[in-house]
Amino acid sequence: MSRNSVRRLAVAVAAATVTALAAAPGAWAATASGSTGDSFATYTGSAPLSSFAPGTVLKTRTLHYHIEGIPTPVTAIQLLYRTTDAQGRPAANVTSVVRSLTGNTTTAVSYQSFYDSLNPQDEPSRAIAGNVTLGGTIANFESVALSALLLQGDNLVIPDTEGQGADFAAGPEYAFNTLDSIRAATSSPATGLNGATKFGLMGYSGGSIATDWASALAPGYAPDVNKNLVGFAEGGVLVDPAHNLKYVNGSLVWSGVIPMSIIGVSRSYGVDLTPYLNGYGLQIYDRLQNGSLLDALGHYPGLTWQQMAKPQYADPDSVAAFVDVVNKINLGSAPTPTIPGYIAQGDGGVLEGTFANPSGIGTGDGVMVAGDVRALANQYCATGNRSIKYDQYDLLSHFGTAPAWALNAASWLNDRFAGRPAPSDCGHIPAGNSLAPERTVS
Repeated sequence: MSRNSVRRLAVAVAAATVTALAAAPGAWAATASGSTGDSFATYTGSAPLSSFAPGTVLKTRTLHYHIEGIPTPVTAIQLLYRTTDAQGRPAANVTSVVRSLTGNTTTAVSYQSFYDSLNPQDEPSRAIAGNVTLGGTIANFESVALSALLLQGDNLVIPDTEGQGADFAAGPEYAFNTLDSIRAATSSPATGLNGATKFGLMGYSGGSIATDWASALAPGYAPDVNKNLVGFAEGGVLVDPAHNLKYVNGSLVWSGVIPMSIIGVSRSYGVDLTPYLNGYGLQIYDRLQNGSLLDALGHYPGLTWQQMAKPQYADPDSVAAFVDVVNKINLGSAPTPTIPGYIAQGDGGVLEGTFANPSGIGTGDGVMVAGDVRALANQYCATGNRSIKYDQYDLLSHFGTAPAWALNAASWLNDRFAGRPAPSDCGHIPAGNSLAPERTVS
């Protein structure tokens, strides 16, 4: 097939995706079946949160696991626990634990959802508790993959990785929420898990943000958790957000993540990026304040940073506050995990309407940059972690890579739980991009 034919086919696929996503709000009711403000998620104790150690359980409840608001026979135990936000402040968050059907307490999978939302109502814990929202359909969809893990005997721990403020894309906060979730799950007598339970970390796309950052920060932030981690399995990985911004700029489907990311990092780190936006940019910024991934994908085809920014800020690196924040969430500057890792990445982004090939950045799966992911894998190999397995699917896009990754990730984690030696692709992973921090330009 010629390059032009491939491009025409990709445009058709992307257009169909745009149409389906744009129709989504009419197909799904964005109302909650129950309380829209779940009081369980709010800490109401008299003692300050700072008086509790990270991972301390603050509340416990047991309920039926819901899918699209419908209760199932499966029981979920939800814990409100103390954790830390992106700015290092004490915070409260929720995690959901589903006990193994076999009664096994020796192994568990911490599954980080790709619910990607700026709305706290879309958190996995609320979907599990029965709330039905547009953004929450993603967490419900993931129940298919989770059921497979449950059926093979795993315990499941599902943290609300973005925290109660829905701090989208704040990698370090995702890590704290994930690691403290494991602390809470293993200290609560209601879960059956304990300090000897072995954990595997698993997440795709937005879930990979939490998975990789948790793996990287565990030795320093939670060495007690790190000693019981057998490995991390991730796919569709966000590495250097500044590169992703340039890659999705003007794309047909994924350009809506540009304003989502601006809102997310502004909220997470307490910075105000609105002075750099023009009138149109402010309109989109306001519209997506509580938006989910389904509110963004396909709704802004062809959107660019330059269309949203004032002319003098056409280069995002001219905004010092932006540079400071994206450097804080660049995985290339984070520590190397000490546990084995399985990383998968697609490179067929044209199938989702992302045709860009920026110099020094290259192509990806439509939203994630393949060269960045290769660079991260190579960096881990070069800095002491030789137990890195890497798969790249050149003909698959972001959505297409997910099922292939999920099957391999589950198998890879099973081998780690069984104590089998971790495979290594170190020395055979193609070179990637520079992951050096961004610099402010005038």
